[in-house]
Amino acid sequence: MAILNRRRLLSALALSGAMSLLPVTSFAKEPAKVTVALDWTVNTNHIGMFIARDQGFYKEAGLDVTILPYSDTSAGVLVASGAADFGIVGSTGLFAQRTAGADLVGTYAVVQHETGRLVFMDDRQDIQSPKDLDGKTYAGFGSNWERRMIASMIRADGGKGEFEIVTLGTSAYEALANGAVDFTLEIVTWEGVKNELEGVKQRAFRYSDYGVPDQHTTLLVSSGKYLSENSDAAKAFLSATQRGYAFAADHPDEAADILIRGNQDVLTDDKLIRASLKALNDGHFLRDSDGTIGKMRPETMNAMGEFLFKAQILYDKEGAVVQEKPDFSAYFTNDFLP
Repeated sequence: MAILNRRRLLSALALSGAMSLLPVTSFAKEPAKVTVALDWTVNTNHIGMFIARDQGFYKEAGLDVTILPYSDTSAGVLVASGAADFGIVGSTGLFAQRTAGADLVGTYAVVQHETGRLVFMDDRQDIQSPKDLDGKTYAGFGSNWERRMIASMIRADGGKGEFEIVTLGTSAYEALANGAVDFTLEIVTWEGVKNELEGVKQRAFRYSDYGVPDQHTTLLVSSGKYLSENSDAAKAFLSATQRGYAFAADHPDEAADILIRGNQDVLTDDKLIRASLKALNDGHFLRDSDGTIGKMRPETMNAMGEFLFKAQILYDKEGAVVQEKPDFSAYFTNDFLP
């Protein structure tokens, strides 16, 4: 028995030595590839993702994340069609597209509160409250949401909600400045900051002061299909993204440097980027005053869905106004956040 055991030992050692001469094969898990579509050219709303990418948060989470350049095809369409795994979409866009049949699910609140406002030039003494907008001209961006929302604000103030609309897109701000139109909408943390830096004098009405519910203006969305088939990757992506936005809230100067350095061909106004990020932080948009970051409040989401439904601007896939209120709780989930 002793001879047999020695033979087995010698055989085992010989086999071990032979195996040590074989080429080493790596069985390390490949990073999961994730694509994200933007809603506009790079700006401070996107800062958390660029920080997560450039600071290695995505890599640490086992991800290979590609932030797709902005294109004419909306992020919602890209996500719903499977051309992108995640995308930046406006809250009202999510409700509209999901109701019309798009496979979209809200997964992360980029901002905790409404960042939009209605603006007009400071010297317009004939405009003191929303009811004074009756009969005036609005420079808009082409959505039903704008028209119904503004009309509701005017009516909440005792007006009729009747005004003229010209669709100008980003040219609305120039038209407002030169007096070609009477009022428009802007994002306080971007256009609002830009106007302040340039010394443009404006006044504004907040939507929520006139009956419009607060909302998570900007969301990261995915598709139900992607989330069900890639649960681990989705959780890793959203966790690392949340970490990126938290970094932007905690270290704004360094965060601005990272965003600018990674997008030098697009972001050429250093002062605007830093002032915009300061506005996002000072207004508790990225991280709320109670510490909430990324999570969607069910009461906030449901209130906006209810508003859109009652305003009759949600359409089904046939293009008809929906008559039965959808289950808005299915439109979003916090389940993939830490």
